[in-house]
Amino acid sequence: MEHDLLKRVRAEIDLDVAEHNLEVLKNILGGIKPACVIKADGYGHGDTEIMELYQNMGVDFFCVSNIDEALRIRKAGCKGDILILSWSDPEYSDILAENDIIGSVVSMKHAEEISARASKPVRLHIKLDTGMSRVGISASDPAKCGEDIAKIASMPNIRAEGVFTHLAVADSLSGNDILFTKEQQRRFFAAAEAAEKLGVRFIHKHCLNSAGAIFHRDERSTLARLGIVLYGLKPDNSLEMPVDLAPVMELKSVISQIKTIHKGDTVSYGRTYTADGDRVIATIPCGYADGYPRLLSGKNEVLINGQRAKGAGRICMDQMMADITGLDGISEGDEVTLIGRDGNEMITADDLAASFGTIGYEIVCGISRRVPRVYKKGGKIVAVKKYYDTP
Repeated sequence: MEHDLLKRVRAEIDLDVAEHNLEVLKNILGGIKPACVIKADGYGHGDTEIMELYQNMGVDFFCVSNIDEALRIRKAGCKGDILILSWSDPEYSDILAENDIIGSVVSMKHAEEISARASKPVRLHIKLDTGMSRVGISASDPAKCGEDIAKIASMPNIRAEGVFTHLAVADSLSGNDILFTKEQQRRFFAAAEAAEKLGVRFIHKHCLNSAGAIFHRDERSTLARLGIVLYGLKPDNSLEMPVDLAPVMELKSVISQIKTIHKGDTVSYGRTYTADGDRVIATIPCGYADGYPRLLSGKNEVLINGQRAKGAGRICMDQMMADITGLDGISEGDEVTLIGRDGNEMITADDLAASFGTIGYEIVCGISRRVPRVYKKGGKIVAVKKYYDTP
């Protein structure tokens, strides 16, 4: 596929950067095994492509959100373990077993239903609630939690291979939040130890998410579930990261038209931008249907030929405008960087997120399926994924 067919808008995924990020993270993990989280289509980067890259680098444990994601990467050639991090309908217990996929148990009732529906042993990790108050067996009383784990592990057709929890504020370095994280870890390992004293034998005990792996590394955790940091974004926009990670994705578009407007003229829906004199406006064929949030209207900047241009007016479904008045050497057809680097200037997904009160996760996960993913290695295009090529 020719590169010029991708001009309207494209997400460029740098596989060299993705490799770099994993190597950096492996260096800080020590003996803790990386479990690469590729849910939500690899946080918008392409689940099967990221899986293949990391599998070739020796990764043999992947995490997803649901059974559809798990089956997708298994069918794409994933040879390692696949853990579904969230609830799965017990109806699909045999499908998990048949495809060698590890499910999660989120409650005693859930375990009973899985055991009742399964006709063959199902590999499972038991989720503990240590303070997130989302899903999981309560670990507020670790001894009682250990008893619950042992009961689940003894149920027919349940292979309790692991136990895990999720840290609620590992991405905060405030004193109270650090204490909360330590308490979560204490509860988790106390509950696991209580279960082990009752005869349960785990292959994995894991409590580290991205922020946990970087700021609260605990050698007792056999896995580190690496998610957003693999893609070079921060677990929290405000964090100063102590490791050298870089964004994997760039979002590029093009100038479709340039026009001069005059004092009093307005731009886009709602007439929220009014020219205070002659202004040069560039139109860019990318909008919120492509995943560039409408909430960025009036706050965003774009990069053109290494120069910053402010957004002008509301972002539309398929287009946006930028004020390029006074910028040098800009023409119709020029490339526009919406996320990424151009010359000495850079805009990250974290930057966009911070400007309207969200997180970088939401930006990259929100890049829509009508945006082709262009995979690069050594600066060259090695693959293109156009979701719309498949009905």
